Amino acid sequence: MLEVARTKHADAGAALMLADATCLPLAAGTVDAIFAAGLLTHVPDPHELLRALVRVARPGCRLGLFHPVGRAVLAARHSRTLAPDALLDPSVLPDVLAATGWVVEQIDDSDDRYLAIARVASGNQECDAETVRP
Repeated sequence: MLEVARTKHADAGAALMLADATCLPLAAGTVDAIFAAGLLTHVPDPHELLRALVRVARPGCRLGLFHPVGRAVLAARHSRTLAPDALLDPSVLPDVLAATGWVVEQIDDSDDRYLAIARVASGNQECDAETVRP
């Protein structure tokens, strides 16, 4: 996918890279916005991921957590029921985000999408400034 994107958008002036989302090869405090589509529930430790994302976030950075269908529709597709303690539950996610340096601005868990928007908490730039890895 990266090669196709590079070929199609070579003149876009953007860099594309393959990286571990929990160990991003980016300097601390350098990212203005993060869009994570279907990512949070597919990593071994979502808290670690959210801390890694806040590390690279600039003050005011926005985080978008997205899925093209809501939790109830997705659960029904997989013959599951919604668990009240699930990570993306609107009653759970704000505390998880707060514990990792984010502040929730909105959560839309409708049938046709799941979208949570958060911003980096002010004063959160003291997070681990790990060495940037190539």
